[in-house]
Amino acid sequence: MGRYVIRRLLQMIPVFIGATLLIFLMVNVMGDPIAGLCGDRQCDPATAAQLRKEFGLDKPVWQQYLTYMGNVFTGDFGTAFNGQKVTELMSTAFPVTIRLTIVAILFEIVIGITLGVVTGLRRGRPVDTGALVVTLVVISVPTFVTGLLLQLLLGVEWGWIKPSVSTEATFGELIVPGLVLASVSLAYVTRLTRTSIAENRRSDYVRTAVAKGLPRRRVITRHLLRNSLIPVVTFIGTDIGALMGGAIVTERIFNIHGVGYQLYQGILRQNTQTVVGFVTVLVLVFLVANLLVDLLYAVLDPRIRYA
Repeated sequence: MGRYVIRRLLQMIPVFIGATLLIFLMVNVMGDPIAGLCGDRQCDPATAAQLRKEFGLDKPVWQQYLTYMGNVFTGDFGTAFNGQKVTELMSTAFPVTIRLTIVAILFEIVIGITLGVVTGLRRGRPVDTGALVVTLVVISVPTFVTGLLLQLLLGVEWGWIKPSVSTEATFGELIVPGLVLASVSLAYVTRLTRTSIAENRRSDYVRTAVAKGLPRRRVITRHLLRNSLIPVVTFIGTDIGALMGGAIVTERIFNIHGVGYQLYQGILRQNTQTVVGFVTVLVLVFLVANLLVDLLYAVLDPRIRYA
């Protein structure tokens, strides 16, 4: 196991460098950040040259990338064009998005896996058909429609929640936004769990466990569910980074000042330091989540061993 972890960590290095390089190049060609910094009025050449020198934009792109990566390894993600450190923006944005992601993941695990197990064990029955129809509708409806509809009904019409989340963004305030964020993924988790349960239910090891006279609950939890959760764990693990980076729509609807909000503001204002800094951390989240998912395979299925 130790050798496997070390090997995976070494493999993450070129992936991290390649991903951050690609993002750095894409962000630097999306527009002129100095023009966005100056606003509607065009900067005079002397001011533009001074700003480019101050932010290191007068150097070649490859040199800018090497300088940026060197600063990253020392914990310096640069300075936004408003003079605020990117790390300060991260310290306020990431805790909010982490809480929102935790709520969304809990919805996926509790509701998604539970519905998937129930429908997988009752395949072809009315509850299975109803769950398939509901999940198909959820997948088909865009997230911004679901978010605006729940905000209108629960927040404006019925007054059950506040239409906008406060700056504290407590777990209680993030329940509805978390449900909106997790809605599509929750539907996929339900369908994936259902398919995996239905397929493994016909496996030899399940029939053997039933023939041995084991209680139905133990057969489901100890044998059927553990093996069926492997593809589900893979999906949820890779979905963590997607939820954190893809919360732009949800955070805009409910006025949540998290990672999605800062990315939106950075792209809107062509603030390259902010965008690259936040995406760099999201790349690390993706890599760590994938490593943890691979390690969980051995916990769920004892037959899996890492050399």
